[in-house]
Formats: sequence, C-alpha cells, structure tokens
Amino acid sequence: MPPKHLYLLSFTLLYKVVLGENDRPIIGIITQEVSDEAFFQYGKTYIADSYVKFLESSGSRVVPIRLNQNEDKYVHLFHSINGVLLPGGAVDLLNSSFSRTAGIFYRLAIEAASSGIYFPIWGTCMGFQILTALTSGKDLLCETSANNLSLPLIFTDDVSSSRMFNHAPLELLHAATREKITANFHHFGITPKSFHANQKLSTFYRILSTNHDRDGVEFISTIEARDFPIYAVQWHPEVNRFQWRSDLDYPHSVNAIWISQYFSNFFVSEARKNVNRFSNPNEEESALIYNHPPTYTANISGYEQVYFFD
Repeated sequence: MPPKHLYLLSFTLLYKVVLGENDRPIIGIITQEVSDEAFFQYGKTYIADSYVKFLESSGSRVVPIRLNQNEDKYVHLFHSINGVLLPGGAVDLLNSSFSRTAGIFYRLAIEAASSGIYFPIWGTCMGFQILTALTSGKDLLCETSANNLSLPLIFTDDVSSSRMFNHAPLELLHAATREKITANFHHFGITPKSFHANQKLSTFYRILSTNHDRDGVEFISTIEARDFPIYAVQWHPEVNRFQWRSDLDYPHSVNAIWISQYFSNFFVSEARKNVNRFSNPNEEESALIYNHPPTYTANISGYEQVYFFD
C-alpha cells in the first residue's frame, strides 16, 4: 500500500488526466432530528435551506441523506453521489442517529481512498465537531462562549500549504484576518491543547485557523485532513449569503459574501473530482431535494426556509 500522503496526488493526477471534470456534481446533506418545538408540526427531521443554497450556488445539486436507514442503503448512496456535507446543529457526537450516519460515510470515504476514489466531506459547526469525534473516538469539546459572534480568523503557518486556501486571493486572506466575516454560533469547541494531546486528531488533521471566544478561550476554527479530502469549519460560511435575521450576527459585507462563495466553490470543486453516479436518470431525479418543497420558517427560527422530512 502506498503512503497515505500519495493518495491525494494520485487522485489529482487521475482526475486531470483520465477522468476529467464531473460537471454534474451531486452532494448529500445529512438530515438531523427536529428538536425545536416550533418545528414539530412540520416533520421529524430537517435540513436548513442555507446549506442547500450554499452548494447549489456553486453548481451542485443536493440529495438529502435520511437518518435511520440500513447500512446497505447508505453504501449504495455513497456510490451514487460525489461528496457529503455535515451541517450545524446539536446532537450527541458519539451516540446519535446523526453520528451513526456520518460515521458510515466517513468510514466509506476513508476506505475508498485506498482504491483511488476521491470522496470529499465537509463539516460545518456540529459537522466539525462530529468529524473530530469520529477521528478521535472521543468527545473532546469544552465550553466556548462563541454563540452569535462574528470574528476574523487567526491563521496558522499551515495555511500557505493548505488545499482549502491554496487558491484564495491575497486580498481575501487579508480580509479574513482583519474583518469579522466568520459567523460563530456554538457553545462548545476544541482547544489546540486538546487537539495536540490526542494523537489520532493531530496526525489526521492540521489546524488552519483558531479564534478566541468572549472569555479569551482559544478554539480551533478551521481544519483539513492531511491525507484525505475532509474539511471542517467551526464557523458558518453559509449564513453570510442566505440567512437574514437582524438580531443575529450574520455578516453580510462584500468580503463576507466573498468568503462564503469562495468556500462553496472550493468544496463543490472537490466534489467534481468524484465520478460516482446514480444507476439511471429516474433514480437520480427521485433522490434530489427538488422533490421536497421548503417551508418558510424565518418567523420562528434563524433559517429563512427549511426542508422537512418524515
């Protein structure tokens, strides 16, 4: 077996030379259980429309990944789509339907890498936390007072060689370090100390940025896997363009919009390197989120619209 660090290189060469670009990428978003009483009347699981628009805005279509399916269905879906997004929310990182589902796709992505299959995963906020738990096997979160708080990023030295920021214009990088354009909505995070103390985490991921909460506690805000196309942010790039509640700290400046678009472009470009597809057009069409109308929820939540299921 070749060293892990050669996987990404071989993926890129195969993508460029043999496979070409997938110009019809489809990315799955894992649903999560409804916990807000205001949502109970609409369904048992949901996806906020901001995540859907985040991906659609860069040329991807979306498939909802339902909870509590048997593993065979997830395996089949894995081989039909081109990436997975783990959204924000609040669940048990180790023992929940969401963590089980995310864990299956995480495992399949790692296993597929040894066969030269490039399958990207993106985690936002809770998705970030789930990915760290899947890698370490532990819940390493500590309290961080960073709810409803926009911040600039504090980059590490690894940014210059990272895939996530490899094509970022210098002007955007400067804006990210000087302007409050990353929206945080979390009560828990992972400190650099906890990260480095866990060998599984520190050897699998590298830290690209950190931040400090209201009490000065440092937490990790951006990571990428060293040898796999797995990426995660503790902040919310999707809210900059697609959520508008005036009492919440959603940044809408020109540069806030730019960084949101940059990251959706980045992840969808990663998904274009995967050539999985559904077995036939009818199966593909029936799986797409277009089959589910969104519900207006701006009057009862921070989301403008939400897709409900079950």
